[in-house]
Amino acid sequence: MRVLCHFVIACAAGSLVWGCGKGGFSEREAVGKENTFRYPIVTNPTSLDPGVVQDGDTLDMMQQVYEGLVTWGTDNRVHPLLAESWDIEDGGRTYVFKLKQGVKFHSGREVTADDFKWTIERTCDPALGSPTAETYLQEIVGVMDKLRGKTHEIPGVQVRDKYTLAITIDKPRPYFLGKLTYLAMAVVDKHKAPAKEEIRSVEQMVGTGPFRAVQYVPDQIVVLEANKDYHGGVPLIERIERPVLKDPATRLNKYRGGELDLVMLERQDVEGLKKDPELSSHLKYFDRPAIWYIAMNHLVYPQFKDRRVRRAFAMAIDRKTIVDSYLGGINQEANTVVPPGVLGYRPEAKALPYDPDQARKLLAEAGYPNGRGFPELEMNFREARPDIRLVAEAAASQLQKNLGITVKLRTMEWRAYLEKHERSELGFFHMRWAADYLDPENFLSFLLAGYGPQNKVGYQNPEYDALCAQADTEMDTDKRMQLYAQAEEIVVNDAPFIPIYFQRDVELIHPRVSGLRESLFGHLPHTTVQLGPRK
Repeated sequence: MRVLCHFVIACAAGSLVWGCGKGGFSEREAVGKENTFRYPIVTNPTSLDPGVVQDGDTLDMMQQVYEGLVTWGTDNRVHPLLAESWDIEDGGRTYVFKLKQGVKFHSGREVTADDFKWTIERTCDPALGSPTAETYLQEIVGVMDKLRGKTHEIPGVQVRDKYTLAITIDKPRPYFLGKLTYLAMAVVDKHKAPAKEEIRSVEQMVGTGPFRAVQYVPDQIVVLEANKDYHGGVPLIERIERPVLKDPATRLNKYRGGELDLVMLERQDVEGLKKDPELSSHLKYFDRPAIWYIAMNHLVYPQFKDRRVRRAFAMAIDRKTIVDSYLGGINQEANTVVPPGVLGYRPEAKALPYDPDQARKLLAEAGYPNGRGFPELEMNFREARPDIRLVAEAAASQLQKNLGITVKLRTMEWRAYLEKHERSELGFFHMRWAADYLDPENFLSFLLAGYGPQNKVGYQNPEYDALCAQADTEMDTDKRMQLYAQAEEIVVNDAPFIPIYFQRDVELIHPRVSGLRESLFGHLPHTTVQLGPRK
């Protein structure tokens, strides 16, 4: 997940009754909706296109509509989805997928291998401008040439027959199958999706998933309905409604009022809910393979190119106080880049210590005694998430106190934030990276190697890059983990970003909801969810 996030469209006429105030979601909507699963999305979807989407909030909605060859199961392993099986040929370079026959798009047309080839080549067409194609598909032979406009076809994607698709990559990579779970590989109906433009309406939003999109009103709601022809069996709920509710207090109040079935909480609300005689039993905790960090991009602020400056910042920020005092001790203080739940996590590893005296010494050695001569910084972070602001405020205060550095805080609309991040234009920022697949490559190489597609801070270390590159293609697991461990020690000490905490979600889930399928990545598509009566 990745990280980035996040979703504009004309809506079809619907039967919803719109209320007043933020979000346009009123109590009257609860009437007659006993089999409608209602939970909010905290910002507008950043895209409706699986070839464009980057953020977890939007991915959670879109995984109900779109599907790819493989998916995650409740055991956190890769399972068949639209592929019923696969073989690996050519010493680990070619994956041959046998498609499940009889699968239909929401439009009623059967899915074939040609649809997958068309979809992949659409996603990699420079005209689409996908921010995720290179990130998730670059290992496929010919993808980079397609993205650069050098070829019309991707030779690494071949249709062997109507139900057989072969994908060839540059070299054996033990994590590659996990990458194919990302929605950039989700098949779309070529008769509905525009070939060279982003999907921007529910009419174009045609996949194979258990739910089909029927309505989207920006700043108000996304509505999905059960796919009665779903190849995995008809879902047990009729509809999913995702009201756009940016204010956390509004989200919580609507849950209390019976208008929502599930809501993710900010940390400020958890302590009070623990004491609530009714709602305390609704609290559920979920550890996620995700890290929240503060990044320092020397492409925007050249001062961050100096390792001493970066280490000074890392040692001037008290992660323990932030986690325990500001965030209520719910999350785990981050000691590494790779989080728990991901292969190669090292609980014994040590982050740079909180040491204000050493931080001041390093900053003075770099030419900025007591912060003199250092420019005022702007720290960017996304909107509508109070927990993120709490961390940013705490870090800014600690940098002022310990180093004499002035930090101005700036919240940004989510899609605008992601677009600037994609262009490496954020200089000092607080954000999350969540695992797309449970392999250290998705963190160490992906985020911080010089060749990493999500290295948005300009970090370069030849020794680190060499270790990661070797580990990326090493087929012996023990050797891979040793190489990644060496690389992680280097990057933690170089401090291109400051690990703050590993994510733990807290949600209120109403007892009437059953059948949620869980994985480390979050709630899986709602194929087995059932809704009982409200009491």
